Amino acid sequence: MVFSGDASGFVSVGDAVPDLILEMRYCTTFNFTGERIDGYAEPVALLTREAAEALRGASRDLLAQGFRLKIFDAYRPQMAVDHFMRWAEDPADTRMKAFFYPELDKRVLIPEGYIAEHSGHSRGSTVDLTLFDMRTQREADMGGPFDRFGEVSHPDFRGITEEQHAARMHLREAMVRRGFRPLSTEWWHFTLDPEPYPDTYFTFPVSLRALR
Repeated sequence: MVFSGDASGFVSVGDAVPDLILEMRYCTTFNFTGERIDGYAEPVALLTREAAEALRGASRDLLAQGFRLKIFDAYRPQMAVDHFMRWAEDPADTRMKAFFYPELDKRVLIPEGYIAEHSGHSRGSTVDLTLFDMRTQREADMGGPFDRFGEVSHPDFRGITEEQHAARMHLREAMVRRGFRPLSTEWWHFTLDPEPYPDTYFTFPVSLRALR
């Protein structure tokens, strides 16, 4: 494992894929911690050039089907992951429990792997996203919100409607077609395969200034 502050292999996703919608949750207080996360200096999305190029292809495919992609998170600096760990180790702070982990005791989040010391997002080729339906002008109904901890977020969870499951599979198929690998526990999470930096965890902040 290597840590690096070199952002030369990264691009702004908003520039590379102009049809995207950005809702960068960790640059706001609307996330499972209830506070803005360290390292998110600007509400922008960064990815490796290779991941951004693949995402452009997925966006193009989905536009032809009446959908846009909406991103919640992309590159995540190690300082943000450290922030998550500090939050997870404070059992008293449960202000966002009702929305993000209503069925779980906060004390299980680290042991059960919901929060970890290192994240694939820090390698720069992982993205969290959903579908935006251009016909209804709303996010597609995925049967559960982004960052909900628990089985309901597993892509193959069967306790949702056929339409909600079909929306998850539509997103999954579009991303897999363009070279992304899904995650078995989060319907929104995809990683470019192969990754250009499989062993490097980056530390620079989420900011357009970091790319200069």
